Amino acid sequence: MPYELNPPPSPQPRPHRLTPPPSPQPRPHRLTPTPPPRPRGGAVVAAAALTALAALALAGCGGSGGPGAAPAPAGPEGTGGTPSAAVSPSPSRPAPTAGGDRVPTGPDAPAPSGGAGPAGPGAGPLAGKVVVIDPGHNPGNFRHTREINRLVDIGTNRKECDTTGTATDDGYTEAAFNLDVSHRLRALLEKQGATVLFTQDGDRPFGPCVDERARIGNRAAADAAVSIHADGSGSGNRGFHVIHPAQVERGAADTGGIVGPSRELAERIAGRLVRATGSAPANYVGGGSGLHERGDLGGLNLSTVPKVFVECGNMRDAKDAALLKSSRWRQDAARGIAEGISTYLLG
Repeated sequence: MPYELNPPPSPQPRPHRLTPPPSPQPRPHRLTPTPPPRPRGGAVVAAAALTALAALALAGCGGSGGPGAAPAPAGPEGTGGTPSAAVSPSPSRPAPTAGGDRVPTGPDAPAPSGGAGPAGPGAGPLAGKVVVIDPGHNPGNFRHTREINRLVDIGTNRKECDTTGTATDDGYTEAAFNLDVSHRLRALLEKQGATVLFTQDGDRPFGPCVDERARIGNRAAADAAVSIHADGSGSGNRGFHVIHPAQVERGAADTGGIVGPSRELAERIAGRLVRATGSAPANYVGGGSGLHERGDLGGLNLSTVPKVFVECGNMRDAKDAALLKSSRWRQDAARGIAEGISTYLLG
């Protein structure tokens, strides 16, 4: 279906931080480190089944929309949307530098993780595990429309290299959201000793294309790959869903070896998202299960490692948008995703 780009968002004012006057007798603050997520097995979505809406047309970054869908329709790899704003690096770590462990070189090289977390290399329950995090869309995509509109082979057909992603009504871009949650997720996984690689960290002009994103996970021999997104469906459509690959064997696509493991990874993440955020599974796709199987996404079709897409919420719904813009909610979402990944990797 055609993809339509919205005009660039208006710059958002940044809140001013007020520094309170110093206390006459300042006391040192004790910082209590947040404990790493404890592995817990068998996550099943513990939410009551929500009434599935009528058959919905694909819209937004995630997949489905209904009446009143935003004028930025497409799947996670084909989302028309608002041009992305520049994204600052995660406040908890410096901007990425060249190098890093187990990072392939060349055009498909992932962004380096920036080093091991507090657990240290080789320490923690996820030591030896490799996780590839794929922040959906690049903040610079809107400057390179010709390049990202180039068609690439996804096995079942040809599809745009990438898209700009969607945005909230007041201009908070999906690309910014995806990177923020990805940074938080990386920190949590590294605390458990995992090696974490990014497909992009806002450190390249555009892309990578959807086929390159899949190859990055494949070349890293990732134990799990997770693509972070937010949807762009219609107002009133709320909740998260986790997209897992359908059985596809066509052209360069062959998901036979990852369908089962990816479904398990999706179930683990969905179950933990419910607990961590209190958000319900999507009320417009997946029949209230929080899961959605698809065979039209190159990032899944071309993957040879277990991989899922997490649609954290709907940016085009005001209530969901308020959650997605909340730093606290994004941290909870990252924790839920990290716990889901951990329980999957640890069995």
